[in-house]
Amino acid sequence: MAGFRSLARQVRDPGCDVALRRYSLRKCLERFAPYGHRATWDHLCGRHGFGPEDRDPDPARLVAALEELEEARAVWLVYEREFAERRRREKHLGLRRPAAVDDWHRRTWGGNGVARCVDPAVHPAMPLGEALRRLISALEAAPGARCPVCDGAGFVWRPGGTGVPGCGPVCTECGVVVPAPVLTDEALSAARGPAVHGGAVRELAAVG
Repeated sequence: MAGFRSLARQVRDPGCDVALRRYSLRKCLERFAPYGHRATWDHLCGRHGFGPEDRDPDPARLVAALEELEEARAVWLVYEREFAERRRREKHLGLRRPAAVDDWHRRTWGGNGVARCVDPAVHPAMPLGEALRRLISALEAAPGARCPVCDGAGFVWRPGGTGVPGCGPVCTECGVVVPAPVLTDEALSAARGPAVHGGAVRELAAVG
């Protein structure tokens, strides 16, 4: 099975036909897709000007989309290396029980769905790398009451069992499932309360 870097080389290879280059970009999302596969694809298509079903896109647009994806992947890989190094130091000191953020991180290793969007058409408009930098900053800070990605203040709880992808507090502005450990108890309680933001939010919670 080809890895991310091999697929990225195919996307850039002018000797490959456009269909293969598009296919290779799509396959990259099986290795790294911060919003989830479908939402990340929709995001890249929208930002770089080709349709989700376009079989003959401009190769330059495919490369630009790949560059955005690579930049975001680099951001996340740095965080994962630092996370792994910190856990090794903690275990050496006898701190073997992971914190809540660490437990969340364990379920998102590799970056797939790290900022999952339950509705593929609703996701942050900013570059992927910027969204991940904001999320990482929140993971390393004290819990807050607002979305770490877009600064939205509204959340709705999407139910599901522990560890189920896409469950938890969904930002009603950008559509990201926010890691519960980065939110205050008050924000989490409000998200779990009755839906008060109208039908669109209730529909968002049911997507997926």
